[in-house]
Amino acid sequence: MSNRTMLIVAIAAAIAVVVAYQVSTRYRLLRANAVAGQRNIPTLVPGQDPLAGVIVVPKRIRSSDYQRSEFGDAWSDDTDAPSGRNGCDTRNDILNRDLTDKSFVYTRRCPSAVGAGLLHDPYTGVQVAFMRGPKSGDAVQIDHIVPLAYAWDMGAREWQPATRWRFANDPANLIAVQGQANKDKGDQAPGSWMPPNKAFWCQYSMQFAEVVRGYRLSVDERSANAIRKAAQSCPRGPTPH
Repeated sequence: MSNRTMLIVAIAAAIAVVVAYQVSTRYRLLRANAVAGQRNIPTLVPGQDPLAGVIVVPKRIRSSDYQRSEFGDAWSDDTDAPSGRNGCDTRNDILNRDLTDKSFVYTRRCPSAVGAGLLHDPYTGVQVAFMRGPKSGDAVQIDHIVPLAYAWDMGAREWQPATRWRFANDPANLIAVQGQANKDKGDQAPGSWMPPNKAFWCQYSMQFAEVVRGYRLSVDERSANAIRKAAQSCPRGPTPH
């Protein structure tokens, strides 16, 4: 191989390394932003239907074949969700995103897991101290805004397993909340349960609507009415021209 050929090969290899580094760095940043996104209060454009494009059905038909296992292992990092395969399980991703005043510890499922922190609970409006330990799940839990059982009844039973696993770990459908509030909600949709903190109704209803629209899930009529009513508490956006 001539010196000129060797030089060309070396330059090409160097360029490939730089490009690969840039792509890898950008990918990591995109994933970090997906997990660490800030909660912004949505706006509602006058005349806008928050459920535009969503199929509304008369009522929810509860099925007897729902199993949590249909949505994969709880909080698995091995999914195609935006925060998937980043080295930390989904629960720790959401704790890191939603808690403040945090300290970190090493765990088997996450090398930078939240060891302690403070939750400003959106469901109740109270502050909840989080301390990692055997009963940490009692104080702070991760809620699926669109419950898994509800999603199953409204269309998810027809999905491929990978889509259900992604849904169960998608940060857009997850939020850290007070444990008791999460238990009170259970698998209820907006038609039968809304957060006690009415100041959060705007974001809760709009986020619920965005998730069902994004995953092409249906909504029962009672919940559709509750979502539209709650969305009226949102700040008004500019009227389209």
